[in-house]
Amino acid sequence: MLEKPAEQAPTDSTPTEEMAEEPQEVPGPAELEPEEAAGLPEPEGDDAVLEPCAEEFVGEETESVRPNLVGRVRRRQRLLSRPVDAARVQLTPEQRLLVLDSWIRSKLPASDFAPLVGVTMHTLYAWKKRFNEQGPAGLADRVKGGPPGSRLAEPTRRAILLMKQVHPEWGCERLHDMLLRTQGYQASAGAIGNLLKEEGYEVADVPTKPHPDRVRSFERARPNQLWQTDLFTFLLKRENRRVWLVAFMDDHSRFIVGYGLHATASGALVREVFEAGVANYGPPEEVLTDNGAQYYTWRGKSVFTKLLERRGIKHIVSRPRHPQTLGKIERFWGTLWRECGELAIFQGLDDARKRIGLFIDHYNFQRTHSGIEGLVPADRYFAAAPEVLATLKARVADNALQLARTGVPRKTFYLTGRVGEQSISLHAQGQRVILTREDGSSEQVDLAAPGARAVPGESAQLPEAVSVQGLLGEDPSEHDEPEQPPGTSVLDGIVAELGLGPKAPGGEK
Repeated sequence: MLEKPAEQAPTDSTPTEEMAEEPQEVPGPAELEPEEAAGLPEPEGDDAVLEPCAEEFVGEETESVRPNLVGRVRRRQRLLSRPVDAARVQLTPEQRLLVLDSWIRSKLPASDFAPLVGVTMHTLYAWKKRFNEQGPAGLADRVKGGPPGSRLAEPTRRAILLMKQVHPEWGCERLHDMLLRTQGYQASAGAIGNLLKEEGYEVADVPTKPHPDRVRSFERARPNQLWQTDLFTFLLKRENRRVWLVAFMDDHSRFIVGYGLHATASGALVREVFEAGVANYGPPEEVLTDNGAQYYTWRGKSVFTKLLERRGIKHIVSRPRHPQTLGKIERFWGTLWRECGELAIFQGLDDARKRIGLFIDHYNFQRTHSGIEGLVPADRYFAAAPEVLATLKARVADNALQLARTGVPRKTFYLTGRVGEQSISLHAQGQRVILTREDGSSEQVDLAAPGARAVPGESAQLPEAVSVQGLLGEDPSEHDEPEQPPGTSVLDGIVAELGLGPKAPGGEK
Protein backbone atom coordinates (compact mmCIF):
# COMPACT_ATOMS: atom_id res chain seq x y z
CA MET A 1 0.00 0.00 0.00
CA LEU A 2 1.19 3.50 -0.80
CA GLU A 3 1.38 5.75 2.26
CA LYS A 4 2.49 9.37 2.60
CA PRO A 5 5.50 9.71 4.97
CA ALA A 6 5.57 12.29 7.75
CA GLU A 7 7.17 15.68 7.03
CA GLN A 8 10.86 15.97 8.03
CA ALA A 9 13.21 18.86 8.48
CA PRO A 10 15.44 19.76 5.52
CA THR A 11 18.65 17.73 5.35
CA ASP A 12 21.59 17.54 3.10
CA SER A 13 19.75 15.11 0.98
CA THR A 14 16.97 17.62 0.32
CA PRO A 15 16.34 17.97 -3.41
CA THR A 16 17.78 21.07 -4.97
CA GLU A 17 15.59 23.88 -6.29
CA GLU A 18 16.10 22.67 -9.81
CA MET A 19 14.89 19.25 -8.88
CA ALA A 20 11.86 20.69 -7.07
CA GLU A 21 10.87 22.71 -10.11
CA GLU A 22 11.07 19.75 -12.42
CA PRO A 23 7.52 18.70 -13.34
CA GLN A 24 6.57 15.23 -12.36
CA GLU A 25 3.86 13.22 -14.06
CA VAL A 26 1.37 11.14 -12.17
CA PRO A 27 0.78 7.91 -14.03
CA GLY A 28 -2.75 6.68 -14.58
CA PRO A 29 -4.00 3.30 -13.45
CA ALA A 30 -3.09 1.77 -16.79
CA GLU A 31 0.60 2.76 -16.38
CA LEU A 32 0.99 1.26 -12.90
CA GLU A 33 1.88 -2.25 -12.01
CA PRO A 34 -1.05 -4.37 -10.78
CA GLU A 35 0.18 -4.14 -7.19
CA GLU A 36 0.55 -0.37 -7.41
CA ALA A 37 -2.75 0.26 -9.22
CA ALA A 38 -4.63 -1.66 -6.56
CA GLY A 39 -3.58 0.86 -3.94
CA LEU A 40 -5.11 3.90 -5.66
CA PRO A 41 -8.70 4.93 -4.85
CA GLU A 42 -11.26 4.66 -7.62
CA PRO A 43 -12.41 8.00 -9.12
CA GLU A 44 -16.09 8.79 -8.44
CA GLY A 45 -18.38 10.03 -11.21
CA ASP A 46 -17.69 10.79 -14.84
CA ASP A 47 -15.96 14.08 -13.95
CA ALA A 48 -13.58 12.69 -11.28
CA VAL A 49 -9.93 13.32 -12.32
CA LEU A 50 -6.52 12.67 -10.85
CA GLU A 51 -4.38 15.74 -10.14
CA PRO A 52 -0.97 16.01 -8.53
CA CYS A 53 -0.93 17.59 -5.12
CA ALA A 54 1.01 20.79 -4.46
CA GLU A 55 2.84 19.09 -1.61
CA GLU A 56 5.80 16.89 -2.44
CA PHE A 57 7.69 14.19 -0.72
CA VAL A 58 10.67 15.39 1.27
CA GLY A 59 13.20 12.81 2.23
CA GLU A 60 15.28 10.04 0.87
CA GLU A 61 13.97 7.72 -1.73
CA THR A 62 13.32 4.20 -0.70
CA GLU A 63 12.72 1.10 -2.68
CA SER A 64 9.09 0.96 -1.62
CA VAL A 65 8.26 4.42 -2.92
CA ARG A 66 8.93 5.42 -6.49
CA PRO A 67 9.69 9.10 -7.15
CA ASN A 68 7.19 9.35 -10.07
CA LEU A 69 4.31 8.42 -7.74
CA VAL A 70 4.66 11.59 -5.73
CA GLY A 71 1.26 13.13 -5.25
CA ARG A 72 -2.20 12.24 -4.03
CA VAL A 73 -5.59 11.75 -5.63
CA ARG A 74 -8.07 14.62 -5.38
CA ARG A 75 -11.67 14.26 -6.47
CA ARG A 76 -13.37 16.91 -8.53
CA GLN A 77 -17.03 16.79 -9.73
CA ARG A 78 -18.88 19.06 -12.11
CA LEU A 79 -22.55 19.85 -11.42
CA LEU A 80 -25.03 21.38 -13.85
CA SER A 81 -27.21 23.92 -12.13
CA ARG A 82 -29.61 26.60 -13.27
CA PRO A 83 -29.50 29.99 -11.59
CA VAL A 84 -32.69 30.84 -9.76
CA ASP A 85 -34.56 33.69 -11.38
CA ALA A 86 -36.01 35.69 -8.53
CA ALA A 87 -38.13 37.73 -10.89
CA ARG A 88 -39.86 34.67 -12.35
CA VAL A 89 -43.58 34.57 -11.45
CA GLN A 90 -45.71 31.42 -11.48
CA LEU A 91 -48.84 31.97 -13.58
CA THR A 92 -52.21 30.67 -12.50
CA PRO A 93 -54.36 28.57 -14.87
CA GLU A 94 -56.61 31.59 -15.48
CA GLN A 95 -53.61 33.73 -16.40
CA ARG A 96 -52.29 31.03 -18.72
CA LEU A 97 -55.65 30.87 -20.44
CA LEU A 98 -55.59 34.67 -20.86
CA VAL A 99 -52.06 34.56 -22.29
CA LEU A 100 -53.02 31.77 -24.67
CA ASP A 101 -56.12 33.66 -25.80
CA SER A 102 -54.10 36.86 -26.33
CA TRP A 103 -51.52 35.01 -28.38
CA ILE A 104 -54.15 33.48 -30.66
CA ARG A 105 -55.87 36.83 -31.11
CA SER A 106 -52.60 38.67 -31.84
CA LYS A 107 -51.78 36.48 -34.86
CA LEU A 108 -48.11 36.80 -33.92
CA PRO A 109 -45.60 33.98 -34.17
CA ALA A 110 -44.73 32.29 -30.92
CA SER A 111 -41.13 33.49 -31.16
CA ASP A 112 -42.29 37.14 -31.21
CA PHE A 113 -45.11 36.88 -28.68
CA ALA A 114 -43.33 34.78 -26.03
CA PRO A 115 -40.81 37.50 -24.98
CA LEU A 116 -43.66 39.97 -24.49
CA VAL A 117 -45.24 37.85 -21.73
CA GLY A 118 -42.05 36.43 -20.22
CA VAL A 119 -42.36 32.80 -21.34
CA THR A 120 -40.69 30.69 -24.00
CA MET A 121 -42.20 29.75 -27.30
CA HIS A 122 -42.07 26.07 -26.30
CA THR A 123 -44.22 26.87 -23.27
CA LEU A 124 -46.85 28.49 -25.50
CA TYR A 125 -46.95 25.46 -27.77
CA ALA A 126 -47.19 23.12 -24.77
CA TRP A 127 -50.11 25.12 -23.31
CA LYS A 128 -51.90 25.08 -26.64
CA LYS A 129 -51.49 21.32 -27.02
CA ARG A 130 -52.72 20.60 -23.48
CA PHE A 131 -55.72 22.89 -23.99
CA ASN A 132 -56.71 21.11 -27.23
CA GLU A 133 -56.46 17.69 -25.57
CA GLN A 134 -57.90 18.38 -22.11
CA GLY A 135 -59.61 21.74 -22.27
CA PRO A 136 -59.08 24.38 -19.54
CA ALA A 137 -58.18 21.64 -17.06
CA GLY A 138 -55.01 20.96 -19.04
CA LEU A 139 -53.60 24.39 -18.10
CA ALA A 140 -53.61 23.58 -14.38
CA ASP A 141 -50.44 22.46 -12.64
CA ARG A 142 -50.07 18.71 -12.49
CA VAL A 143 -49.71 17.64 -8.89
CA LYS A 144 -48.03 14.29 -8.34
CA GLY A 145 -50.08 11.69 -6.57
CA GLY A 146 -53.44 13.43 -6.88
CA PRO A 147 -56.24 13.49 -4.33
CA PRO A 148 -57.33 10.26 -2.67
CA GLY A 149 -60.38 8.40 -3.89
CA SER A 150 -61.81 7.64 -7.30
CA ARG A 151 -60.69 9.84 -10.19
CA LEU A 152 -63.58 9.01 -12.51
CA ALA A 153 -65.47 11.89 -14.09
CA GLU A 154 -68.76 12.82 -12.48
CA PRO A 155 -70.97 11.65 -15.41
CA THR A 156 -69.15 8.31 -15.38
CA ARG A 157 -69.64 7.96 -11.63
CA ARG A 158 -73.36 8.68 -11.90
CA ALA A 159 -73.79 6.18 -14.74
CA ILE A 160 -72.01 3.43 -12.78
CA LEU A 161 -73.99 4.03 -9.60
CA LEU A 162 -77.28 4.16 -11.51
CA MET A 163 -76.51 0.87 -13.29
CA LYS A 164 -75.57 -0.77 -10.00
CA GLN A 165 -78.75 0.52 -8.36
CA VAL A 166 -80.96 -0.81 -11.15
CA HIS A 167 -79.04 -4.10 -11.50
CA PRO A 168 -77.52 -4.97 -8.10
CA GLU A 169 -76.56 -8.43 -9.34
CA TRP A 170 -74.12 -7.06 -11.93
CA GLY A 171 -70.43 -7.36 -11.14
CA CYS A 172 -67.58 -5.02 -12.02
CA GLU A 173 -66.80 -6.74 -15.34
CA ARG A 174 -70.44 -6.61 -16.42
CA LEU A 175 -70.69 -2.94 -15.43
CA HIS A 176 -67.53 -2.23 -17.44
CA ASP A 177 -68.93 -3.88 -20.57
CA MET A 178 -72.38 -2.28 -20.33
CA LEU A 179 -70.92 1.14 -19.53
CA LEU A 180 -68.80 1.01 -22.65
CA ARG A 181 -71.64 -0.37 -24.76
CA THR A 182 -74.54 1.84 -23.73
CA GLN A 183 -73.02 5.08 -22.41
CA GLY A 184 -69.70 5.32 -24.23
CA TYR A 185 -67.70 5.80 -21.00
CA GLN A 186 -64.43 4.06 -20.20
CA ALA A 187 -63.76 2.74 -16.70
CA SER A 188 -61.78 -0.33 -15.73
CA ALA A 189 -63.23 -3.03 -13.52
CA GLY A 190 -60.79 -2.06 -10.75
CA ALA A 191 -61.84 1.59 -10.87
CA ILE A 192 -65.50 0.56 -10.73
CA GLY A 193 -64.78 -1.65 -7.71
CA ASN A 194 -63.00 1.21 -5.89
CA LEU A 195 -65.92 3.55 -6.60
CA LEU A 196 -68.46 1.06 -5.26
CA LYS A 197 -66.38 0.60 -2.10
CA GLU A 198 -66.32 4.37 -1.57
CA GLU A 199 -70.10 4.44 -1.90
CA GLY A 200 -70.56 1.87 0.85
CA TYR A 201 -70.76 -1.40 -1.10
CA GLU A 202 -69.11 -4.35 0.60
CA VAL A 203 -67.70 -7.55 -0.82
CA ALA A 204 -69.77 -10.54 0.27
CA ASP A 205 -68.22 -13.98 0.31
CA VAL A 206 -70.56 -16.46 -1.36
CA PRO A 207 -69.93 -20.10 -0.37
CA THR A 208 -69.17 -22.33 -3.31
CA LYS A 209 -68.85 -26.05 -3.85
CA PRO A 210 -65.62 -27.57 -5.09
CA HIS A 211 -65.75 -28.86 -8.63
CA PRO A 212 -64.42 -32.33 -9.27
CA ASP A 213 -62.70 -31.31 -12.47
CA ARG A 214 -62.03 -28.21 -14.48
CA VAL A 215 -64.48 -27.18 -17.19
CA ARG A 216 -63.25 -27.94 -20.68
CA SER A 217 -64.77 -25.50 -23.16
CA PHE A 218 -64.86 -25.50 -26.94
CA GLU A 219 -65.90 -22.99 -29.56
CA ARG A 220 -66.25 -23.16 -33.32
CA ALA A 221 -64.18 -20.79 -35.43
CA ARG A 222 -66.91 -19.17 -37.53
CA PRO A 223 -70.71 -18.67 -37.57
CA ASN A 224 -73.03 -21.44 -38.81
CA GLN A 225 -70.38 -24.08 -38.25
CA LEU A 226 -72.25 -25.60 -35.29
CA TRP A 227 -75.70 -25.00 -33.77
CA GLN A 228 -76.69 -26.13 -30.29
CA THR A 229 -80.32 -26.87 -29.45
CA ASP A 230 -82.24 -27.83 -26.34
CA LEU A 231 -85.70 -27.59 -24.73
CA PHE A 232 -86.69 -25.64 -21.63
CA THR A 233 -89.99 -25.93 -19.78
CA PHE A 234 -91.74 -23.67 -17.29
CA LEU A 235 -95.23 -22.98 -15.95
CA LEU A 236 -97.58 -20.15 -16.95
CA LYS A 237 -98.72 -19.04 -13.50
CA ARG A 238 -101.99 -17.38 -14.51
CA GLU A 239 -103.22 -20.40 -16.47
CA ASN A 240 -101.37 -23.08 -14.48
CA ARG A 241 -100.26 -24.42 -17.84
CA ARG A 242 -96.90 -25.97 -18.71
CA VAL A 243 -95.19 -24.81 -21.90
CA TRP A 244 -91.97 -25.81 -23.68
CA LEU A 245 -89.43 -23.51 -25.27
CA VAL A 246 -87.01 -24.76 -27.93
CA ALA A 247 -84.09 -22.68 -29.23
CA PHE A 248 -81.17 -23.04 -31.66
CA MET A 249 -77.95 -21.17 -30.75
CA ASP A 250 -74.91 -20.55 -32.93
CA ASP A 251 -71.88 -21.95 -31.09
CA HIS A 252 -69.35 -19.33 -32.30
CA SER A 253 -71.35 -16.18 -31.52
CA ARG A 254 -74.05 -17.31 -29.01
CA PHE A 255 -76.61 -15.82 -31.43
CA ILE A 256 -80.12 -17.30 -31.17
CA VAL A 257 -81.02 -18.17 -34.75
CA GLY A 258 -84.52 -19.46 -33.94
CA TYR A 259 -86.90 -20.23 -31.10
CA GLY A 260 -90.42 -21.50 -30.52
CA LEU A 261 -92.77 -21.62 -27.52
CA HIS A 262 -95.56 -24.21 -27.55
CA ALA A 263 -97.83 -26.14 -25.23
CA THR A 264 -96.37 -29.49 -26.31
CA ALA A 265 -92.87 -30.86 -26.73
CA SER A 266 -93.39 -32.79 -29.96
CA GLY A 267 -90.66 -33.35 -32.49
CA ALA A 268 -92.67 -31.58 -35.19
CA LEU A 269 -92.34 -28.28 -33.33
CA VAL A 270 -88.58 -28.72 -32.98
CA ARG A 271 -88.23 -29.39 -36.70
CA GLU A 272 -90.41 -26.38 -37.51
CA VAL A 273 -88.15 -24.06 -35.49
CA PHE A 274 -85.09 -25.54 -37.18
CA GLU A 275 -86.55 -25.04 -40.65
CA ALA A 276 -87.38 -21.41 -39.82
CA GLY A 277 -83.81 -20.75 -38.65
CA VAL A 278 -82.34 -22.32 -41.78
CA ALA A 279 -84.66 -20.27 -44.01
CA ASN A 280 -83.46 -17.01 -42.44
CA TYR A 281 -79.77 -17.62 -41.66
CA GLY A 282 -78.76 -20.56 -43.83
CA PRO A 283 -78.01 -24.17 -42.86
CA PRO A 284 -75.29 -25.04 -40.34
CA GLU A 285 -72.60 -27.62 -40.92
CA GLU A 286 -73.33 -29.50 -37.68
CA VAL A 287 -76.08 -29.62 -35.05
CA LEU A 288 -75.39 -30.63 -31.45
CA THR A 289 -78.30 -32.09 -29.43
CA ASP A 290 -78.91 -34.19 -26.35
CA ASN A 291 -80.57 -37.60 -26.24
CA GLY A 292 -84.14 -36.24 -26.07
CA ALA A 293 -86.86 -38.08 -27.96
CA GLN A 294 -87.37 -35.04 -30.21
CA TYR A 295 -83.80 -35.41 -31.57
CA TYR A 296 -82.57 -38.97 -31.12
CA THR A 297 -83.78 -42.55 -30.88
CA TRP A 298 -81.81 -45.63 -29.96
CA ARG A 299 -83.67 -47.69 -32.57
CA GLY A 300 -82.82 -46.71 -36.10
CA LYS A 301 -82.82 -43.03 -37.00
CA SER A 302 -85.09 -40.32 -35.70
CA VAL A 303 -87.09 -38.03 -37.96
CA PHE A 304 -84.84 -35.12 -36.93
CA THR A 305 -81.71 -37.06 -37.89
CA LYS A 306 -83.21 -37.93 -41.29
CA LEU A 307 -84.05 -34.24 -41.83
CA LEU A 308 -80.43 -33.29 -41.18
CA GLU A 309 -79.13 -36.01 -43.49
CA ARG A 310 -81.34 -34.79 -46.34
CA ARG A 311 -79.75 -31.35 -45.96
CA GLY A 312 -76.21 -32.72 -45.64
CA ILE A 313 -75.86 -31.64 -41.99
CA LYS A 314 -73.96 -33.73 -39.46
CA HIS A 315 -75.85 -34.67 -36.29
CA ILE A 316 -73.76 -34.75 -33.08
CA VAL A 317 -75.33 -36.29 -29.97
CA SER A 318 -73.95 -35.52 -26.52
CA ARG A 319 -73.14 -38.10 -23.90
CA PRO A 320 -76.13 -39.18 -21.77
CA ARG A 321 -76.57 -37.39 -18.44
CA HIS A 322 -73.80 -34.90 -19.29
CA PRO A 323 -75.34 -31.42 -19.77
CA GLN A 324 -71.90 -29.76 -19.83
CA THR A 325 -71.62 -30.62 -23.53
CA LEU A 326 -74.51 -28.22 -24.22
CA GLY A 327 -73.12 -25.70 -21.74
CA LYS A 328 -73.67 -22.61 -23.89
CA ILE A 329 -77.39 -23.05 -24.42
CA GLU A 330 -77.82 -24.35 -20.86
CA ARG A 331 -76.25 -21.08 -19.72
CA PHE A 332 -78.69 -19.21 -21.95
CA TRP A 333 -81.63 -20.91 -20.22
CA GLY A 334 -80.31 -19.66 -16.88
CA THR A 335 -79.97 -16.12 -18.20
CA LEU A 336 -83.45 -16.21 -19.76
CA TRP A 337 -85.10 -17.43 -16.58
CA ARG A 338 -83.18 -15.16 -14.21
CA GLU A 339 -83.62 -11.94 -16.22
CA CYS A 340 -87.02 -12.52 -17.83
CA GLY A 341 -89.05 -15.61 -16.93
CA GLU A 342 -88.69 -15.43 -13.17
CA LEU A 343 -89.68 -11.75 -12.99
CA ALA A 344 -92.45 -11.57 -15.61
CA ILE A 345 -96.06 -12.68 -15.17
CA PHE A 346 -97.28 -13.71 -18.62
CA GLN A 347 -100.93 -13.11 -19.49
CA GLY A 348 -101.04 -16.18 -21.70
CA LEU A 349 -99.19 -18.17 -24.32
CA ASP A 350 -99.26 -15.38 -26.93
CA ASP A 351 -98.04 -12.80 -24.43
CA ALA A 352 -95.24 -15.15 -23.35
CA ARG A 353 -94.17 -15.62 -26.98
CA LYS A 354 -93.99 -11.88 -27.56
CA ARG A 355 -92.13 -11.04 -24.36
CA ILE A 356 -89.63 -13.86 -24.72
CA GLY A 357 -89.05 -12.80 -28.32
CA LEU A 358 -88.26 -9.25 -27.18
CA PHE A 359 -85.84 -10.58 -24.57
CA ILE A 360 -84.09 -12.69 -27.21
CA ASP A 361 -83.77 -9.52 -29.33
CA HIS A 362 -82.15 -7.83 -26.34
CA TYR A 363 -79.87 -10.85 -25.85
CA ASN A 364 -78.83 -10.93 -29.52
CA PHE A 365 -78.31 -7.24 -30.19
CA GLN A 366 -77.85 -5.34 -26.90
CA ARG A 367 -76.73 -7.55 -24.00
CA THR A 368 -72.96 -7.89 -23.67
CA HIS A 369 -71.55 -11.38 -23.21
CA SER A 370 -68.44 -12.04 -21.11
CA GLY A 371 -67.68 -15.20 -23.10
CA ILE A 372 -67.13 -13.26 -26.35
CA GLU A 373 -64.91 -10.42 -25.08
CA GLY A 374 -67.69 -8.11 -23.95
CA LEU A 375 -69.40 -7.98 -27.37
CA VAL A 376 -73.00 -8.82 -28.17
CA PRO A 377 -73.82 -12.02 -30.12
CA ALA A 378 -74.83 -10.09 -33.25
CA ASP A 379 -71.35 -8.53 -33.48
CA ARG A 380 -69.76 -11.93 -33.87
CA TYR A 381 -72.46 -13.60 -35.93
CA PHE A 382 -72.50 -10.89 -38.59
CA ALA A 383 -68.67 -10.58 -38.54
CA ALA A 384 -68.83 -6.96 -37.41
CA ALA A 385 -66.73 -7.29 -34.25
CA PRO A 386 -63.66 -5.32 -35.54
CA GLU A 387 -65.81 -2.46 -36.81
CA VAL A 388 -67.80 -2.36 -33.57
CA LEU A 389 -64.68 -2.25 -31.40
CA ALA A 390 -63.21 0.55 -33.53
CA THR A 391 -66.47 2.53 -33.28
CA LEU A 392 -66.65 2.04 -29.50
CA LYS A 393 -63.06 3.27 -29.06
CA ALA A 394 -63.75 6.33 -31.21
CA ARG A 395 -66.91 7.04 -29.22
CA VAL A 396 -65.05 6.81 -25.91
CA ALA A 397 -62.35 9.18 -27.16
CA ASP A 398 -64.95 11.69 -28.36
CA ASN A 399 -66.82 11.53 -25.06
CA ALA A 400 -63.59 12.03 -23.11
CA LEU A 401 -62.79 15.15 -25.14
CA GLN A 402 -66.29 16.55 -24.64
CA LEU A 403 -66.09 15.88 -20.89
CA ALA A 404 -62.74 17.68 -20.67
CA ARG A 405 -63.90 20.72 -22.60
CA THR A 406 -67.46 21.23 -21.43
CA GLY A 407 -68.05 18.75 -18.60
CA VAL A 408 -71.14 17.39 -20.40
CA PRO A 409 -70.88 14.46 -22.84
CA ARG A 410 -72.52 14.72 -26.21
CA LYS A 411 -75.39 12.32 -26.80
CA THR A 412 -74.23 10.17 -29.66
CA PHE A 413 -75.87 7.67 -31.96
CA TYR A 414 -74.10 4.98 -33.91
CA LEU A 415 -74.79 1.70 -35.69
CA THR A 416 -72.06 -0.49 -37.13
CA GLY A 417 -72.46 -3.78 -38.92
CA ARG A 418 -72.36 -5.69 -42.18
CA VAL A 419 -74.93 -6.14 -44.93
CA GLY A 420 -73.87 -9.12 -46.99
CA GLU A 421 -70.15 -8.65 -47.60
CA GLN A 422 -70.16 -4.87 -47.16
CA SER A 423 -69.49 -2.98 -43.92
CA ILE A 424 -71.74 -0.02 -43.11
CA SER A 425 -72.02 2.48 -40.27
CA LEU A 426 -74.71 4.95 -39.17
CA HIS A 427 -74.04 8.01 -37.04
CA ALA A 428 -76.01 11.12 -36.15
CA GLN A 429 -75.16 14.75 -36.82
CA GLY A 430 -77.78 17.03 -35.34
CA GLN A 431 -81.12 16.04 -36.83
CA ARG A 432 -79.55 14.02 -39.64
CA VAL A 433 -78.54 10.36 -39.83
CA ILE A 434 -75.60 9.62 -42.14
CA LEU A 435 -75.05 6.20 -43.72
CA THR A 436 -71.40 5.51 -44.61
CA ARG A 437 -70.43 2.56 -46.80
CA GLU A 438 -67.16 0.67 -46.95
CA ASP A 439 -66.02 2.53 -50.08
CA GLY A 440 -66.47 5.92 -48.37
CA SER A 441 -69.72 6.96 -50.04
CA SER A 442 -72.47 8.27 -47.76
CA GLU A 443 -76.16 9.16 -47.73
CA GLN A 444 -78.03 11.51 -45.38
CA VAL A 445 -81.53 11.28 -43.94
CA ASP A 446 -83.07 14.34 -42.29
CA LEU A 447 -85.13 13.26 -39.29
CA ALA A 448 -86.70 16.70 -38.95
CA ALA A 449 -88.18 16.60 -42.45
CA PRO A 450 -92.02 16.51 -42.63
CA GLY A 451 -93.47 13.08 -43.01
CA ALA A 452 -95.54 10.42 -41.33
CA ARG A 453 -95.67 10.50 -37.54
CA ALA A 454 -96.50 7.77 -35.07
CA VAL A 455 -100.12 7.46 -34.06
CA PRO A 456 -100.66 8.38 -30.38
CA GLY A 457 -101.07 5.33 -28.22
CA GLU A 458 -99.09 2.96 -30.43
CA SER A 459 -95.98 3.33 -28.29
CA ALA A 460 -97.75 1.60 -25.40
CA GLN A 461 -98.04 -1.64 -27.40
CA LEU A 462 -95.21 -4.13 -27.48
CA PRO A 463 -93.30 -4.18 -30.77
CA GLU A 464 -92.89 -7.32 -32.81
CA ALA A 465 -89.83 -9.43 -32.05
CA VAL A 466 -87.06 -9.55 -34.63
CA SER A 467 -85.85 -13.02 -33.64
CA VAL A 468 -86.99 -15.86 -35.86
CA GLN A 469 -89.86 -17.78 -34.33
CA GLY A 470 -90.85 -21.15 -35.73
CA LEU A 471 -94.64 -21.56 -35.59
CA LEU A 472 -96.85 -24.14 -37.21
CA GLY A 473 -100.02 -23.05 -38.94
CA GLU A 474 -102.07 -24.03 -35.91
CA ASP A 475 -101.17 -24.90 -32.38
CA PRO A 476 -101.61 -28.69 -32.09
CA SER A 477 -102.41 -28.34 -28.40
CA GLU A 478 -105.71 -26.65 -29.27
CA HIS A 479 -106.91 -29.72 -31.21
CA ASP A 480 -105.88 -32.46 -28.84
CA GLU A 481 -108.52 -35.20 -28.94
CA PRO A 482 -110.09 -36.21 -25.61
CA GLU A 483 -108.89 -39.42 -24.12
CA GLN A 484 -111.20 -42.44 -24.72
CA PRO A 485 -112.20 -44.78 -21.88
CA PRO A 486 -110.76 -48.29 -21.98
CA GLY A 487 -112.43 -50.64 -24.50
CA THR A 488 -113.83 -47.80 -26.66
CA SER A 489 -112.75 -46.10 -29.85
CA VAL A 490 -113.58 -42.94 -31.75
CA LEU A 491 -114.90 -45.17 -34.60
CA ASP A 492 -117.56 -46.87 -32.49
CA GLY A 493 -120.24 -44.40 -33.56
CA ILE A 494 -119.49 -44.81 -37.26
CA VAL A 495 -119.48 -48.60 -36.97
CA ALA A 496 -122.86 -48.57 -35.24
CA GLU A 497 -124.37 -46.34 -37.95
CA LEU A 498 -123.20 -48.67 -40.70
CA GLY A 499 -124.52 -51.74 -38.91
CA LEU A 500 -121.14 -53.42 -38.82
CA GLY A 501 -120.97 -53.97 -35.11
CA PRO A 502 -121.18 -57.41 -33.39
CA LYS A 503 -124.62 -58.99 -32.99
CA ALA A 504 -126.04 -59.21 -29.50
CA PRO A 505 -127.81 -62.37 -28.18
CA GLY A 506 -131.38 -62.76 -29.50
CA GLY A 507 -130.53 -61.73 -33.04
CA GLU A 508 -130.17 -58.01 -32.31
CA LYS A 509 -127.13 -56.16 -33.43
